[in-house]
Amino acid sequence: MQRAWLLAPVFLLIACNRDPGRDVKPMANPMSAPAASAASSEIIPADEVRKSQAAAVSQRIANTEITVTYSRPVARGRELFGALVPYDTVWNPGADQATAIDFTRDVQINNQPLKTGKYSLWAIPRRESWTMIFSRAADVYHTPYPGEQQDALRLEVRPEQGLHMETLAFYFPIVEGKDAVLRLHWGTVMVPLAIRVP
Repeated sequence: MQRAWLLAPVFLLIACNRDPGRDVKPMANPMSAPAASAASSEIIPADEVRKSQAAAVSQRIANTEITVTYSRPVARGRELFGALVPYDTVWNPGADQATAIDFTRDVQINNQPLKTGKYSLWAIPRRESWTMIFSRAADVYHTPYPGEQQDALRLEVRPEQGLHMETLAFYFPIVEGKDAVLRLHWGTVMVPLAIRVP
């Protein structure tokens, strides 16, 4: 009995310091849908494999989950921005279904508020700055752009230069406390989005 009294302060200290983020369950992997798992047992001939293959990246920041689902076009020696992807034209950074991003809580992106939910992601590339667009029309094809009336948020972002990325990628190079950076990277162009969660 006396031992229980000695351990009580330890349990109280642990309970007070518990991380509330531990109670957040990870989102289901969008790549593991029943159709995807059933099809995974099949062998696909090389000439029938999609040129832009499906991908998903998910990151927990504190107790907010962010998931990007997209298809990954490949450069294959082509000149990308200003050529294959024209400047000053709305483009969906992906292929097939429009690239989508899902937030489980309200966030700030480049200091601008964005509500909980799922959005399609669009861009207007330019040499010196890009316009990044979060559209409420979440489940759409990669063309045409749903229109400004569906925009939830538009941001001006300065692109950066980096090492060549052959296949288009979204990733989180920085996750620290309640802040993270989501980076779009294709060819030598990188477009960073600073994300802060509550």
